[in-house]
Amino acid sequence: MRIAILGGGPAGLYVSYLLKRRWPDAAIRLVEQNPADATFGFGVVFSDQALDFLRADDPETYDLVTPEMETWDDMTLDILGTIVRIDGIGFSAIGRLRLLQLLQARVRSVGIEPEFGTAVRSLDELGEADLIVGADGVNSLMRQTHADAFGASVEMLNNRFVWYGTARPFDTLTQTFRHGPDGAFNAHHYRYAPGMSTFIVETDADTWHRAGFADKDEAATRAYCESVFADTLDGHGLISNKSVWRTFPPVHNAHWSVGNKVLLGDALRTAHFSIGSGTRLAMEDAIALVQALDGNDFDVPASLAAFEKRRRPIVEKLVAAATTSARWYEDFAEHMERDPWDMAWRYITRSGRVDIERLRAISPGFVADFERHRDAAR
Repeated sequence: MRIAILGGGPAGLYVSYLLKRRWPDAAIRLVEQNPADATFGFGVVFSDQALDFLRADDPETYDLVTPEMETWDDMTLDILGTIVRIDGIGFSAIGRLRLLQLLQARVRSVGIEPEFGTAVRSLDELGEADLIVGADGVNSLMRQTHADAFGASVEMLNNRFVWYGTARPFDTLTQTFRHGPDGAFNAHHYRYAPGMSTFIVETDADTWHRAGFADKDEAATRAYCESVFADTLDGHGLISNKSVWRTFPPVHNAHWSVGNKVLLGDALRTAHFSIGSGTRLAMEDAIALVQALDGNDFDVPASLAAFEKRRRPIVEKLVAAATTSARWYEDFAEHMERDPWDMAWRYITRSGRVDIERLRAISPGFVADFERHRDAAR
């Protein structure tokens, strides 16, 4: 059997490894337009239970990745200097480049040599294949080529964000909210290595325009953000890596496959970064696709139909949570006008799926502190 895989991010690398491990005689071609060590951004974050799927389905990769991760049990909100600790909300993080290197090693361990630095401008360049996997990200060539057949749509949220790093390590995943000279800002920050952290700066469109970021170069933008979060950075600077302002693109496809072509990861759908599930979803997609192919004796049409039928309800539940979270962040400047503890409560319950009793079981310390502040304010 011949398999072509477009895209060498987590989805493409991991599905290549799983396919070759299951079918050693398969001819698998993995093509990625960027060099092997090219990546934008810094760390990627997983919720505390997000890697359970990997431990169950692929303990070898789990044992390879998890020792490289930074972990913590709580998260923190810093709302204009008021610190709110939310216990029981754990996460793990790893450098994005380090994760790619580990997955590249897994791919090579089964005899696949990825074709890095190979730009594909037409799917015809992939040649004949029994299965073609589009794991080529938000700007997917496969999705764009067959946009009508996939029922593809891509929107853009209004908030702007820029992805930095910093040498200051943080104890937990922290959301820091500050007023800058031109409006409201939020930073999502967490350590992903002992001496490094991701630091994503977010602001609303009006503030972005008032601050003149459209006319600022990279150095001026970085300096502005450093000044807004000077107390948080505590003398450390921000580090750039293709750090440009972006808007988040919700991607949706009415159909996950067209003929022998199937989408995975961000090419298929995106989940807002505020819930830390994008890489998890990509790797789970890979597992689910291989399981569907295995369960249907590599009958491609039957396998792709089974993959979508089984996986779509799970994905849509997570994407719905991510969409709700994204909407909350789109209005974070308004939330900052509230009492900090009220804002914290609205933040942690923003999905609408967590009531006080469930939260009391998960985060008893936070609920006790919240109720104490609430009662004192009455």
